[in-house]
Amino acid sequence: MSSEHTLRVLIVEDDPMTAEAHADYVRRVPGFSVAGISLNGADVLTRMDAWADAGDPVDIVLLDMNLTDSHGLEVARRINHSRHDANIIAVTAVRHLQVIKSALSSGITQYLIKPFTFAVFREKLENQREFRLNLASSGDLATQATVDNAFSALRATPQTRLPKGLIEETLREVSSVVRTSESAVSATEVGQRLDLSRVTVRRYLEHLASTQQVVKQARHGAPGRPEFEYRWA
Repeated sequence: MSSEHTLRVLIVEDDPMTAEAHADYVRRVPGFSVAGISLNGADVLTRMDAWADAGDPVDIVLLDMNLTDSHGLEVARRINHSRHDANIIAVTAVRHLQVIKSALSSGITQYLIKPFTFAVFREKLENQREFRLNLASSGDLATQATVDNAFSALRATPQTRLPKGLIEETLREVSSVVRTSESAVSATEVGQRLDLSRVTVRRYLEHLASTQQVVKQARHGAPGRPEFEYRWA
């Protein structure tokens, strides 16, 4: 599998609105496309078989744990016992430790807890791509380094996503101020707390807004030039 290969994602989620929201997230990540949406677990393998036979296999399955007709763990086991080479990411609000342990033993490679931001969702998808690329590059026999690199990719936090001129440490400081504020804050207010200029802070806030980590809205009633405020999503 080359790095240019578009990974096809199947979304298994019984709530149509949630499923479409996840599909929209997938479409926004370069290198990924939506193969389809399954609103139950019963037809997952049938649809995956049809796509594989047509030469368009599914690469990644985003799998909810609480489906109306079955449990996500059982669907995961069926997928992993089939002929398909698809990785599974659990996308669920279930936080019970026993379910998480069972998910790992069922072949689920990543566990994404609802609710989550687009930035976190994108990170999981991109880490999964690196995992697949690292394993694919080893041929039929893997070395210890290949295995280590593959699994480390699942835990990696990409460092190349910040726009030019933004610094990771400053981004964390700005994020912390917004996240811990009791109400929405402006770039001026964040700048005063961090001793940074309004222009500098606004660049970081706009980045957080573009990745949907904060919600941006106009501050009504503010005198002078229009001002925006930001609250943690």
